[in-house]
Parts: sequence; C-alpha cells; structure tokens
Amino acid sequence: MGKIINIYCDESCHLPNDGQRAMVLGALWSDKAGASTYNQEIAKIKARHNLSPFFEIKWSKISLGKRDFYYELVNYFFDQSSMGFRAWVIPDKSILVHTNYNQTHDEWYYKMYFYLLRNLITPENKFHVYIDIKDTRSRKKLSKLREVLCNANYDFSREIIERIQHVRSHDIGLLQLADLFVGAISYHARGLSGNTAKNDIIGLIKKRTGFSLLRNTLPGERKFNICIWRPDSAGFENA
Repeated sequence: MGKIINIYCDESCHLPNDGQRAMVLGALWSDKAGASTYNQEIAKIKARHNLSPFFEIKWSKISLGKRDFYYELVNYFFDQSSMGFRAWVIPDKSILVHTNYNQTHDEWYYKMYFYLLRNLITPENKFHVYIDIKDTRSRKKLSKLREVLCNANYDFSREIIERIQHVRSHDIGLLQLADLFVGAISYHARGLSGNTAKNDIIGLIKKRTGFSLLRNTLPGERKFNICIWRPDSAGFENA
C-alpha cells in the first residue's frame, strides 16, 4: 500500500430551497505526510498579512483589503505539486425532481459526493476523507457513502478508504482552502460579478489553470479538475 492521501471536502449552495440555481461540491487533496506543513504554511501566510492564526479563510470574506492575502493563498496552492482540487458542479438545481427517482434531496446530495470522490480514490493508496459538517443528522449517510465508495473500489476490507468523517472547517487550513476554491467555482457558475476582489481571484485561478472554469476539464486533469454534471434524458447521472 502506498501513501495516505487526505481529502478535504466542502460545498456551496447545497440546500434545495436556498434561492441559488448552481451547486458546487469540491475536494482538495494532499498527501497526509505534507498536510501538517501545508497547514503551518497557511498559518504563516495569515501572519504575513497581519491576520490571526484563528482567522477563517472563506470565500464570503474576500474584500479588496484582503485581496493580496487571498492571492498568496491561491498561488501557494498552485505552487505545491502534491496538492490538487476537484469540483463537481450542478449548474441548475431547479430541474431536479427527486420524487421521480424515489430519493430525497439529501440522498441525491450524497450521490453527488460519491461522483465527486470516486475518481480520486485509487487502490494503490489509502484515503482519509474529511467533510465540512453539514448537520447533526448526517452520520448514518456518511457511513453509507463510505460503504458505497469502498464497494466501488472493491475495498471490502475497508483498507483503502480508512476514514471518512465530518470535521469543522475552522480547525483545518486545508479545508478552508477548499472553501475558497468551491466559492470561486460557485460564484462564477452563478454568473456573479459584483465583487471586484472576487473577480480578481477568479481571474488568477483562470490564469494559473488556463481553464474557463465553466467547462469540463479532461478526466485525467489532476491539479484542478472540474466536472459539470447534468442528468441524461433517462434521469441517470452523466458522470
């Protein structure tokens, strides 16, 4: 068995009646051996910009006054070879009719998490998956998600996906970085442009990736992978 890979997951606009059309799930991954160093470096970036180590990196907090701080975070991510990000974008939640498929919105939500994560899980490594806590009732669904991911990878002994658990983002710098990229993809997918600093951050991500952020990347893209999900005419997910 190879390395242990940590995967940090977050979402934007996942609620069914939040008034937002687009929804984004995101996963930032890094090798476990480097995670402590990455979190320490993120804390140092905060210090260089006169921010408390307890300041929480969030897309919603981006402003012109903190633009340089977020610039440095984005560049730091792209300069690390053993970090990557994957986004699963649902452009329009209004087309969803869950009753047609005998599912609730929460059940569909965890299906989308399965599709987000399945291309990141490989049998040669072990994986620890951390999901920003959604509510206090999701432990059973989280257990089901692990079961489905393990079965999809023939990991019947639970040796590949060693851990999948809820955590709170304010405790983990890398999870906060996932929030930043999820927020950027979501903001762009919803066609928003009213915040100059956020537009600049999106521009930097486009420059570093060479992507429009509105189209699928190649499936094998590792550094910054984007998949736009749409159900096909039969109701099955186009993954």
